[in-house]
Amino acid sequence: MPTIARLPDLLISQIAAGEVVERPASVLKELLENSLDAGSTAIQVHLEEGGVKLIRITDDGCGIARDELALALTRHATSKIASLDDLERVASFGFRGEALASVAAVARLAITSRERGAAHAWKLRGENGAEPEPAALMAGTVVEMRDLYYNTPARRKFLKSESTEFAHCADAVRRLALTRPDVAISLTHNGRSLFQLAPADRARRIAEVVGDDFVTASRTVDAAAGPISLTGFAIDPTRASEAKDGQNVFVNGRFVRDKIIGHALREAYRDVLHGARQPAVCLFLEIDPGLVDVNVHPAKTEVRFRDSRAVHQFVYHAIQRTLATPIQATEPAPVNENREQTTVFAEKKPWTSPASTAPTFPPPLRHQGSLGVAEPAATAYLAFAQAAQRPVTTSMGAADAPQFRPEVPVDRDGPPLGYALAQLHGIYILAQNAGGLIVVDMHAAHERILYEKLKTAFDSRQVATQNLLIPAVFSADPVDVAAVEEHADALADLGFQIAPLGPGQLGVRAVPALLQSGDPAALARSLIADLREHGITQLATARRNELLATMACHGAVRARRQLTIPEMNALLRQMEETERAGQCNHGRPTWTALSLDELDKLFLRGR
Repeated sequence: MPTIARLPDLLISQIAAGEVVERPASVLKELLENSLDAGSTAIQVHLEEGGVKLIRITDDGCGIARDELALALTRHATSKIASLDDLERVASFGFRGEALASVAAVARLAITSRERGAAHAWKLRGENGAEPEPAALMAGTVVEMRDLYYNTPARRKFLKSESTEFAHCADAVRRLALTRPDVAISLTHNGRSLFQLAPADRARRIAEVVGDDFVTASRTVDAAAGPISLTGFAIDPTRASEAKDGQNVFVNGRFVRDKIIGHALREAYRDVLHGARQPAVCLFLEIDPGLVDVNVHPAKTEVRFRDSRAVHQFVYHAIQRTLATPIQATEPAPVNENREQTTVFAEKKPWTSPASTAPTFPPPLRHQGSLGVAEPAATAYLAFAQAAQRPVTTSMGAADAPQFRPEVPVDRDGPPLGYALAQLHGIYILAQNAGGLIVVDMHAAHERILYEKLKTAFDSRQVATQNLLIPAVFSADPVDVAAVEEHADALADLGFQIAPLGPGQLGVRAVPALLQSGDPAALARSLIADLREHGITQLATARRNELLATMACHGAVRARRQLTIPEMNALLRQMEETERAGQCNHGRPTWTALSLDELDKLFLRGR
């Protein structure tokens, strides 16, 4: 019978290294975290052959005393925790005391360090029986790792190509650079300098690491509630891509891959992303260390929250509110020499209609507008209707010449989407604002407006209905007829009155008032199909928004529909007041802008 024996210390460290040291990037991450925990303000990273041949980290941190160098290379030796209470409230990057010992077990390791106030530095090689020896170093610590897996060739075979391993190392450096923008970090590979990051604020560091394009295409996130806060950037849905590696999430400065946060992000972006696009983010979640357990995974890339549901809801609502911000106005840029006025779409501020622009017409009779909302027949929302009603004379001479709107105002403090000019091919609305030209997909925009109104009405159980003068009759299967009879109350809650008119016929007697301009029969068929497939229980939860989105799509103004100038302007004003109006229910953009500078470039003006 085999006897039980204690494993040699070297073998124990090599087994532990299998958890901690997966590849060169794992070593680099652990060493960088030690440098940051040491209070470094500048870190230099030198790599050779993707980090397999050499990883050298030079920092200006507090250093290690001579008598503690040997202890730093032993397992479970750390200066960061001393009790269970410390473990439950870990605020540093590293705390296990395994990294240096594990690296020394599978590579040639050397540490040179000078403690602040010491006469000179000391160097220790990670070999059995080695003693510290005097060395030259101005301040801080230099850790060198050479020949990874030199003594375990079987594991070295699992490493990838040099370019692949270097890519993983570069990612590790960038992630640590994101979490500490106050620290200068440089990276050199095979003698070639890849980047040098000076201390900066967080937005500047994110732009340097992730890219200016990401920052300019993102919305700022800033939310807090009690012991938890969330800051950073979340990609604008219309600028998202299909790349799956664009999520940088940090919890108390630690890069993590957390399923709870990932799910909250997907839910917040659910009805604003098109197709297979992914939500790219760079987010920093700060939480009381006592409410999160970072001692879950040897690589420390996973965490466990004490109240995961609360964290999920906080992240979900923070991102959802950020994406739901109504369309914002843009801050005008200074006037240049070649143009009376130019605008750069940059700094944002909410727009409100000035009191001086309010119409002064007497109270008119109200009618149900063609966009599905109650509109004042004469006021048409704002004073721009007055200009739209003035007669126009053109030089075309033809009786059927198109009538363009005169004297469209260019108000630097006006609404973000400006004022309507015309309709293009019955699909797009062309509008002018202080910045240039606005192009709106009228169906997509109206779809989003209806969708948000339907959600609000459904949540408050105030879905107004519109009775039809003549019921919309359509043929139906017996199963459809049975579904209508079974879910009559649920259909009424949605604003529909559908009744069997025979064994194979259904009649729509009323529809939601918001959708009265849509096809009642098509709306009813879509609704009944969802009821049959998912049932009312699921319909009231996970499937509800999808159903309302389908209803809004059927009820939105269709392409080729001719709108009047007041109707176009009414649609623009509603867009500005609607949450998530930048995307339709399917995630497609609803509008785009061409600045005057961009138009000048198209026509080579000023050249």
